[in-house]
Amino acid sequence: MIAVQATILRDVENSGEMQTSPQCSTSNLGIAGRLESAIVELLALQEVLSSDEVDARVLRDFRDALNRVRNTAWAAQKYVASQLSEEGPAGLASFLAAERVRCAFQLCRSVKEDLLNESIQFQKGQLAELQSAVVVLGEKLHERL
Repeated sequence: MIAVQATILRDVENSGEMQTSPQCSTSNLGIAGRLESAIVELLALQEVLSSDEVDARVLRDFRDALNRVRNTAWAAQKYVASQLSEEGPAGLASFLAAERVRCAFQLCRSVKEDLLNESIQFQKGQLAELQSAVVVLGEKLHERL
């Protein structure tokens, strides 16, 4: 899930890779096909979600992922519109930064819940790396606040 989120956000942030003209290109056709496939899959999942019981944690993670994709799609749409109107993507970087903060908050809550769950096994090295990243992030947050 995190890898998917990172890929989606990276695709939007790497504006040099995005098409700036409204004309269809080969890459746009590939994206359009993937989006159409995703729509079909989401509609099928809608039926499953309506009829079957789903684990609450899995459902929450799914909803979080959908929300990130929705926000990223909005940012991509805003980027394309800004290119067409020659405004430039000035607000896009701020939007993406705010989205990363929101995602980080949600991930922190989920990791905390995982840490409280005795049945989940963690590797000490991963936890040490996470702790180092959190300490550095905490210092930067303190500087900004």
